[in-house]
Amino acid sequence: MPQAPAKLNAFPVFLRVAGEAVAIVGGGEEALAKARLIGQSSAVLRIIADAPEHELLAFIAANGAVHIAAAYEAPHLEGAVMVFAASGNEALDRRVAEDARRLGIPVNAVDRPELCDFFTPALVNRAPVAIAIGTEGAGPVLAQMLRSRIDRMLSPSLGPLASLAASLRGAAERLLPKGNARRRFWSEFFGGAPARAMEAGQLSQAHDAAVDLLLSNAPASGHIALVGAGPGAEDLLTLRAHRLLMEADVIVHDALVPEAIVAMGRRDAERLPVGKRKGCHTKSQAEINALLIELGRDGKRVVRLKSGDPLVFGRAGEEMAALRDAGIAYEVVPGVTAAFAAAADFELPLTLRGVSSSMVFTTGHDLKGNSLPDWAKLAISGATVAVYMGRSVAAEVAGRLIEAGLSPDTAVAVVENASLANRRRFHGTLADLPSLEVRADLTGPVMTIIGDAVAGANFERSEPLAAHRHEGAAQTAAEGAER
Repeated sequence: MPQAPAKLNAFPVFLRVAGEAVAIVGGGEEALAKARLIGQSSAVLRIIADAPEHELLAFIAANGAVHIAAAYEAPHLEGAVMVFAASGNEALDRRVAEDARRLGIPVNAVDRPELCDFFTPALVNRAPVAIAIGTEGAGPVLAQMLRSRIDRMLSPSLGPLASLAASLRGAAERLLPKGNARRRFWSEFFGGAPARAMEAGQLSQAHDAAVDLLLSNAPASGHIALVGAGPGAEDLLTLRAHRLLMEADVIVHDALVPEAIVAMGRRDAERLPVGKRKGCHTKSQAEINALLIELGRDGKRVVRLKSGDPLVFGRAGEEMAALRDAGIAYEVVPGVTAAFAAAADFELPLTLRGVSSSMVFTTGHDLKGNSLPDWAKLAISGATVAVYMGRSVAAEVAGRLIEAGLSPDTAVAVVENASLANRRRFHGTLADLPSLEVRADLTGPVMTIIGDAVAGANFERSEPLAAHRHEGAAQTAAEGAER
């Protein structure tokens, strides 16, 4: 069962402070730190301190802050939109917090989270763009570490680019219809020629490029990205996949793609589930192909999210052929396929020098029929075999491989929900594999890896299949007796 996302106890907002008073009570380092933070805004700083330290006095003089050189009294807070209790004295900070609440003014008491109505973030300033990082007071050092990383990622030109965007917003709303066309303009504005010119310090060229883009009458062209969502864990999604999700107008996703990954797209993107769980297909493959073509012809930017990698049992070949025939632009973004995730969960080397130098990916359904598939012969010669969606045919997989000459003692590793926190790992031999078929408790996707290289895995957090093998035999015997 997926874990519910954690709820924020403090919701981040941006408060208008231009020309408004922000009161800081205190005369030492804590007050100076808050003054420097709020000094990045256009608020009117009001600092209440009867004996401020030298550095705070210098800050007041350099920044034009209002200094009330007197012992604190409640009327000093009147008219402020925010209050900071930063005296370093617990009794005084508590008194300031109580007075602020009585006056209906939100208050922050430095290093006293129990007295705080709000928490000050670590701030990345690219005015008018601001990125605020908060931890609800739990980890200020962590917030500063994150701020430092984000600060290095963002170009100094981001602020001027945002200001240019603000100057063009009215024209964009007049000239471009709301929806896809306007969104496409802004996407190309922030990622195309205007942004590159601003990065080079060429403000006039950036403006001209933006105007050319705004006046362009070229119709929007559709684009389909066949994206691998990976085996389930959100942090295994590639950076390119994440970027495309954030740019997509429509997200067409399979049933096995977790909601947490679908939710990484834009909040206003249309989301279209197309099913395809075993025995329950909400749309046929032909219907999915037709849907992608229709969306592409409508000029939509579409992410077609597929579990794992789209080119490994993802039927991407049929979708690519349909898009090519229809003349719709597309690209393929690889994802972490389930075999690799399962191997990582087991710390299992899929190839092992002197043991196995080749791999086979199969669904197990290739064993249907009278002839032995070529990959089975490879397994006998030492290849590692990764079987996708093989729980319901586990007995047949094991039986046919043993019949073909693979030793019943060949090592086997099985993972349910590979890469996820609720994954379950099992190990054993090829002879134990049929026990999977009677495991009604295995409701998630199951990945099976067979081969001598499996013996090099870490089985410390794994359950033996043999125990369930005996349970399955007993269940089968009991069912026979009932008949």
